[in-house]
Amino acid sequence: MLAFAISRYRAPLTLGPHPEPELGDGDVLVEVRAASLNRLDERIRRGALWPLLRHRFPLKLGHDVAGTVLRVGESVRSFAVGDEVFGCASAGRSGSFAERIALPESDLARKPVGLSWVEAAALPLVTLTAWQAFVESGDVRLGARVLVPAGAGGVGSVAIQLAVSLGAEVTTTVRSENRAFVQALGAHRVIDYRRDNVELAAAGADLVLDSVGGSDLDASLRLLRPGGTVIGLTGPPDPEYAREAGLGWVLSLATTGMSAGVRRRARRLGVTYRFLMMRADGAQLARIARLTETGAIRPVVGRVVPFADTATALTGLENGGHRGKTVVEMR
Repeated sequence: MLAFAISRYRAPLTLGPHPEPELGDGDVLVEVRAASLNRLDERIRRGALWPLLRHRFPLKLGHDVAGTVLRVGESVRSFAVGDEVFGCASAGRSGSFAERIALPESDLARKPVGLSWVEAAALPLVTLTAWQAFVESGDVRLGARVLVPAGAGGVGSVAIQLAVSLGAEVTTTVRSENRAFVQALGAHRVIDYRRDNVELAAAGADLVLDSVGGSDLDASLRLLRPGGTVIGLTGPPDPEYAREAGLGWVLSLATTGMSAGVRRRARRLGVTYRFLMMRADGAQLARIARLTETGAIRPVVGRVVPFADTATALTGLENGGHRGKTVVEMR
């Protein structure tokens, strides 16, 4: 089987032969029809997440997948051979940049009716991120004021749609050339971050979905109304995440120290900081699939590349400036 993998952190992503995936009792073997690229994959390749996600090498990359079921484990009940599915690989199970991948039954859902393989593959990680930020953690409801920075990107473009479907008033930041694009997604207010004063224009948010971190994270804290929440996707992990992830006392202590500064600044402002690491969840994907079938959420595919160009396309994600998702199509 051909797959893209790395031999160590910071090593180039290379294509080569690999053993067929092992199929456990609760696993589903999927023939990959399309797989989308995420910054998570590039961060893993660079070793940015090694304290939180320990890996064995060679490590196959790729989390999002859409494809056809080839085989199922003995205990699998939700899927059968020939089913069309989509999903996101859970921690330690990456490898969708390959001809085939075996995933736990709980990572998968049936492919939304009416979507192509490419469109379905564009959805899992980014929609799960938005769902877990807005529905689980942020409890976004009718009338909530939500700020989605980088609204034209992979996460931002679906986060806008989900927040709107929940009844939120959505503000986003983009370049001027993307204004009409995010308005078509449902954004109520659009800020040109290169021309406008974002802190003045976006102040008073109930929730900010921060996907940048660094100085932008501090700015996000200042944009909140008292009692508001920043959910950080790249910022430092917090103690709550360490407990939920079962990191153990050493890493829990480390995460407490890593996020101490931002949590202290948040308390001074009367707001809350939370870290979010998306987790795979097929049941949530099934609900998201229904939203796509009703038109509440539509995939945003900015670029489609052939399987052979996966490595080049992945490193290109760091340059930014892309609308929506980049998807690898198996032909």
